[in-house]
Amino acid sequence: MAKGIIGKKLGMTQIFEADGKFIPVTVVLAGPCTVIQNKTEETDGYNAVQVGFGEVSEKKVTKPEKGHFAKAGVAPAEFVKELRLDAPSDLKPGDVIKADIFAAGDLVDVSGISRGKGFAGTIKLHNFGRGPMKHGSKSHREPGSMGPMHSGPGGRVIKGKKLPGRMGGKNATVQRLTIAKVDVERNLILVHGSIPGANGTCVMIRETVKGK
Repeated sequence: MAKGIIGKKLGMTQIFEADGKFIPVTVVLAGPCTVIQNKTEETDGYNAVQVGFGEVSEKKVTKPEKGHFAKAGVAPAEFVKELRLDAPSDLKPGDVIKADIFAAGDLVDVSGISRGKGFAGTIKLHNFGRGPMKHGSKSHREPGSMGPMHSGPGGRVIKGKKLPGRMGGKNATVQRLTIAKVDVERNLILVHGSIPGANGTCVMIRETVKGK
């Protein structure tokens, strides 16, 4: 069964290895996560485990969500995610997943919502090159031509053309990161390197899919 857990990014620090070398790590408060629903191909068309993490006031939960949590017999959770599986899981609603499902040295993929960086131009957003910076040039940082001309009323902008827009704030995944340390007592997982998202945001740690 594929391993996965929901966590909250706390920030970055560094730890020292036995030989004195220090490595940068991201600290994630991982779990405990409660199993809410076990989905199968027979009932839902695919195999997955739905888990919840964090506490939330009942005032912030809608009536359909309250019924969903009540059916599983668990308390309302702040974050709810699904872990897709190749085969049905043995986990049942109410079971708890803790940080000890991972160990130091495991390779994982970490998903989260990247930091929002506001509105950006094509050079910063899509890595475009700029035009000549001489005084005679009238195209320093413009995106360039909008597209070819067509017969009839004129040209049109081709779908999918890269233009200025909002940067960041999208789902992002960093693959094949190494777990440096697991603190089971404090439910902490230290991941070697950086992961998507700002401090305090929800992240999903899964067993890597890019080879073991």
